[in-house]
Amino acid sequence: MSEWWTYSLSDFLMFSSRSYYRLIESCNAAIWPAHLLALVAGVIVINAIARPSQHTQRVAALVLAGAWGWVAWAYHLERYAEINTAAPYFAAAFLVQALLLCWLAFRPGNAAPAPRRVALGLTGLAIVAYPLLALARDGGEWRQAEVFGIAPDPTVIVTLGVLLAWRAHAIFWLIPVSWCLVSGATLMELKVGHAWLLPALALTAVLARVMGSKKPRDLNSTANPRS
Repeated sequence: MSEWWTYSLSDFLMFSSRSYYRLIESCNAAIWPAHLLALVAGVIVINAIARPSQHTQRVAALVLAGAWGWVAWAYHLERYAEINTAAPYFAAAFLVQALLLCWLAFRPGNAAPAPRRVALGLTGLAIVAYPLLALARDGGEWRQAEVFGIAPDPTVIVTLGVLLAWRAHAIFWLIPVSWCLVSGATLMELKVGHAWLLPALALTAVLARVMGSKKPRDLNSTANPRS
């Protein structure tokens, strides 16, 4: 019997990129026209970042919680589990994140400055541009588009934008960032051209959060060190 460290991710992936995107296609076909509702949900989230208030943030957090819960059940458990034995664990993690977002919805808002442009860029990219990646792949088509609130990857990217805009505590970041690494590694093994995108966006969000957490006096002291 081989030692565990001799295995690679490809040894655990029992499906091809074709099967992976066929799964997304079947999911889209089964729930259409729910995509229109997902678009409305995306607009609600973008509005909460662009025009923050206690009410808009609470509604957006609950919308995100619903999206994570839906993806956990409709995507991971109902479909992804058919080709990936780890899918039930992914579903559990997504449900945990849904509960965390519910908790976030009823926490006091953070009025501290945040890198809102980066946050809006992440959410806009996930909602508007990410579905277009289906057309960029060889053999890709609209029916295989990954949509926020329906597919996990764009849902996670939107969540990173929200967490960044609201300067959320690190505990809210753990599952989204972990998923970016897992999904990125999976797409890399499947030889998908944009496999690097999800980890890159997660890194961008984390760096923006770290830089945004610096207080003005800290930045001033760095720019003008004492002699």
